[in-house]
Amino acid sequence: MAGFYEQTDQDGITIGWQAKVRRKGYPTQTKVFRAKREAEAWARSIESEMDRGVFAPRGESEKTTLGECFERYLVEVTPRKKAGRGQDGERGFIAQWLRRPISQRVMSSIRTVDVSAVMRDMEKEGKGPKTIRLHLTVLSHLFNVAKDNWGMESLDNPVSRVHKPKLPGGRERRVRPGEVGALLGASSQPIACLIALALETAMRREEIASLKPGDIDLRNRSIFLPKTKNGDPRTVPLSPAAIETLSMVTPKSKDSLFGLSGDGIDSAWDRVRIAAGIPKGWNDDALHFHDLRHEATSRLFERTDLDMMEIRAITGHKNLQMLARYTHLRTANLADRLAGGKRGGVVHRNGDEE
Repeated sequence: MAGFYEQTDQDGITIGWQAKVRRKGYPTQTKVFRAKREAEAWARSIESEMDRGVFAPRGESEKTTLGECFERYLVEVTPRKKAGRGQDGERGFIAQWLRRPISQRVMSSIRTVDVSAVMRDMEKEGKGPKTIRLHLTVLSHLFNVAKDNWGMESLDNPVSRVHKPKLPGGRERRVRPGEVGALLGASSQPIACLIALALETAMRREEIASLKPGDIDLRNRSIFLPKTKNGDPRTVPLSPAAIETLSMVTPKSKDSLFGLSGDGIDSAWDRVRIAAGIPKGWNDDALHFHDLRHEATSRLFERTDLDMMEIRAITGHKNLQMLARYTHLRTANLADRLAGGKRGGVVHRNGDEE
């Protein structure tokens, strides 16, 4: 049963209430609250869990702060993540959580409403939906790890009930007439070849950064990617233009074709973009390096008669649903086929076939 004991200061003024729950077969549970009604509510929840046989001690979660858990997470969990940007990105998110007042709260006291309040603060700070969701993903995983591995079995994950911001639709920015020429004209080698290769293969930035000379097989007109974003290897077929581009590249070393990391590609891209007079930012006028992948994928739908499975094998998209947004680019091709056109030609934007 539960007992409630008034806590007073030296002048006899009530400063809190101690709740104590004793039940045979369970360790005594004690906690102090400012108001008696809070103590009673807590005791009822403890007794209810004991009645249902789902009670787990709250000791660790009631004395360990969010910040302390994140510090432990950095030591025990983050190093097991994918090296490079995966670990660096997670450390960055955790550093921001540690700067927030909520990091001083004990784990058991953090509720969904508290996480929602932080999410609203992030929105006021100008963080986008994707960034906010990444912050919440790290927080949610921390709570799951603490519950499963750090003796906090009774801990509830407050992120599970948060209404996360809706992600915007995929960017539709296409490379505009004259931009490719401007970009290549503003580029020195090997950046010009790197940009041209991205437009021909739809490879991701990290995939291009990880290329080694040994991955290139010009004889069989292919590039082998041993590890991709999805974790699976992929063989990328090369167009004649891609082969011509690669034949002009002088490898930087046996371990790196271009000698640039993902961040290095970003820096080089920014310099080239500025020199080409193309704006930056996240509006529709801005052009990001990743937009080259979107452009290359669009061209595969517009200029070839490859089916969706074949295009997926080239681009490495995780599922066909991600490619479904490109199918509208095939309308003219389908109309031609309804009019009796044959399948198998290479269709260009002007509708001519080879």
